[in-house]
Amino acid sequence: MDRFTRVPVREQDPDVRNKNFEEVCYGYNEEEAKAEAARCLNCKKPQCRTGCPVNIDIPRFISHIADGDFEDAASALSEYTALPAVCGRVCPQESQCEKYCVLGNKGDSVSIGKLERFAADYARENNIKTLKAAPSNGRKVAVIGAGPAGITVAGEMAKLGYNVTVFESLQEAGGVLVYGIPEFRLPDAVVASEVANLKEIGVTFETNTIVGRTLTLEDIREEGFEAIFIGSGAGLPRFLGIPGENLNGVFSANEFLTRCNLMKAFNPDYDTPIIGGHKTAIIGGGNVAMDAARVAKRLGSDVTVVYRRTQEELPAREEEVHHAMEEGIKFHFLSNPVSIIGDEEGWVSGMVVRPMELGEPDESGRRRPIPIEGQDYNLEVDTVIMALGTNPNPLITSTNPDIETNKWLGIVINEDGQTSAEDVFAGGDAVTGAATVILAMGAGKAAAEGMHKYLQNK
Repeated sequence: MDRFTRVPVREQDPDVRNKNFEEVCYGYNEEEAKAEAARCLNCKKPQCRTGCPVNIDIPRFISHIADGDFEDAASALSEYTALPAVCGRVCPQESQCEKYCVLGNKGDSVSIGKLERFAADYARENNIKTLKAAPSNGRKVAVIGAGPAGITVAGEMAKLGYNVTVFESLQEAGGVLVYGIPEFRLPDAVVASEVANLKEIGVTFETNTIVGRTLTLEDIREEGFEAIFIGSGAGLPRFLGIPGENLNGVFSANEFLTRCNLMKAFNPDYDTPIIGGHKTAIIGGGNVAMDAARVAKRLGSDVTVVYRRTQEELPAREEEVHHAMEEGIKFHFLSNPVSIIGDEEGWVSGMVVRPMELGEPDESGRRRPIPIEGQDYNLEVDTVIMALGTNPNPLITSTNPDIETNKWLGIVINEDGQTSAEDVFAGGDAVTGAATVILAMGAGKAAAEGMHKYLQNK
């Protein structure tokens, strides 16, 4: 075996998978996982851990896989994360743990994400339960939002013996994991299994409960909850503010993906259809843009991603861009829409696009796109999906003025995750705006430590 070359991962053929919603990547089998794990040097000072927002003991779980002790690998992971099968699929490992793997200096870093997925899938498929709660201390804490941050807080607090109730506005727990990420990247069964593990250690989930409307923070306090965590995410979509954005056939990526993921709009057996266009433009270049593009392709549309910088500046994961290109999605780089054209009945019939060039770097560190005047062109489309990021959901903060927010509507917290209301903590996208699953989990872990410290001192 070559120490510096990773074991490849089997995938569906691109021209087959772009017509179905089955998972693209098959993951490792036992033999492949052991071979990949054997590449790990088991460093005494593992740099990979410095890149992990939840500080997983990476060499330990990988060494268990190398030895064929798959159950021990899953147990080692469960000490640090409540969502290993999710993280193994959707975390940007290439810019986190794997970025710091010393093997990457001479060849391929260890495929840490795929090994995490393998261990978690092995536990699920063999009905191995690794999460363990402490005996109940009789104290109640509430979590608002069953996304990655909320689920992490729930798991951490249950492991400390607290009685945890999670309030979720939608009909299923999972947050962005179920409404935002398509099945071909993250199957619903994987998320459902991770949620079921939390239920088994005593976490209660109250779905279809909109805190700020059907229930207030004061109602929650009156029910005996001593601390509250807000992990309500970033569900407020951004738009460009260009002419034609109100035409029929213009979606936010949030709405489009929620309809397809949670409401199963892609499945003719469900009574929740979506109007699929023949020619779709996706505006944006992040992971959400790639998800929307790949879903639209699977719905039978001819899809073009319109992005104002070059491929080099795309914020989406390399793997997602690679998969999108393999699946036949086109890219118009250095392009920015200036207006959306409609027909006489109010439906999208095209989009005016302006070429761009790159100037000096802006505050993001990427070169600033500058419009090139006089070279606008028309793109023939009947559907436009805006994937421009999202802002924090303002519902809870708008009904609780004692919770301080910043100009982006993000909740202001201290280093313990505590808000301006001392019994209320927050983390994840509700604080930062849209970010990654693993960063939300890291924030949830920090907030759980802060809540525990607050409650111990109370």
